[in-house]
Amino acid sequence: MRLTATLVALAAVATLSGCSLFSSKKDPNPPAPLVQFSEKLRVQKAWTVSVGKAGNFTFSPAVASGSVFAASADGNLMRINASNGQTVWRISVGMPLTAGVGTDGNTVAVVGEKGQIQAFDAAGKSLWKAQASSEVLSAPAVGQGMVVVRSIDNNIAAYDAESGQRRWLVQRTVPSLTLRTAPGIVIDSQTAFVALPGGRLSALALNNGGPRWEVPVGDPRGTTELERISDVSGMPSVGARDVCAVAFQGRIGCFDLINGNLRWIKEFSSDVGLGLDARYVFAADVGGAVTEFDRDTGASVWRNEKLKNRRLSAPISAGSTVAVGDFEGYVHFLSRDDGAFAARVATDGSPIVAAPVSADRSVIFQTQSGTVVALVTE
Repeated sequence: MRLTATLVALAAVATLSGCSLFSSKKDPNPPAPLVQFSEKLRVQKAWTVSVGKAGNFTFSPAVASGSVFAASADGNLMRINASNGQTVWRISVGMPLTAGVGTDGNTVAVVGEKGQIQAFDAAGKSLWKAQASSEVLSAPAVGQGMVVVRSIDNNIAAYDAESGQRRWLVQRTVPSLTLRTAPGIVIDSQTAFVALPGGRLSALALNNGGPRWEVPVGDPRGTTELERISDVSGMPSVGARDVCAVAFQGRIGCFDLINGNLRWIKEFSSDVGLGLDARYVFAADVGGAVTEFDRDTGASVWRNEKLKNRRLSAPISAGSTVAVGDFEGYVHFLSRDDGAFAARVATDGSPIVAAPVSADRSVIFQTQSGTVVALVTE
């Protein structure tokens, strides 16, 4: 886990990350060894593509119009045919990048160092450039003719997808200490759902940035600034009637899509976000346990604790299973019925930090070393 703050001691970073500034003979939180099990599911690699390393950033792929869009820290941006893995186009954007791709299939947006924003059309042709108020660590959200970004100074800005003209700006205060992660933005219809530091989930009108509603997911508590970190993590997940989110040192819950009314909420702590399907919500906590919740009531259906301290990614629904990546590049498939291991697939051995995405029958993971892999369950 990485941290950023207005003023933060290096020792505080070490404390939260679970790492020591000095050499240590024994890891106080060793990752659980891989358990042996009888595979109940066949998983195939449909295709594998290398896009480039992520460096110290998080690069999530994006899916739209039958394609997977992926980027890397050194400025590579590519469009991949989701069905067969063939490269449709690959370009260099001419600057180092700090987050993954946002796209609706027509406009493809990326962000670079010092908050530079670039947009391209579906063929990879440059459309426009813009400047955010500070560094951007999460992928832009693209939809309904808008590109929306949140910079680390907690400003949320929307740009016209065709011209790049800024349409609106919402300025928020920044908590004194926050996670250096990539809280996401999701556009659904005419609303942008924005995950925020300080444990807030905000719904903004897409046309002018006006607030529709805002709810607390995290609830900052404790006597020190470290204890009071409670940022919403990962990408909010939007369904037909609700939007669900999770916070670090906070809670997990689902809220009414229209008015933000609480449907349910539970104590939970995650720094990677969650996944959902029509019936369940899935989340990996900071300790490496994966829990499935009933989406309507929030009741815990099962909990798998056999991936302890393996630094898991956000989970994703994959057929009859839930798939989650770990720090050694393994993708674990857990039964959606009881959480038991169903299959395991190795990638390139590097951490899987970014949230996976779905494309047709595949689930797609991007590793820190830059491997983009599509996995199909049978």
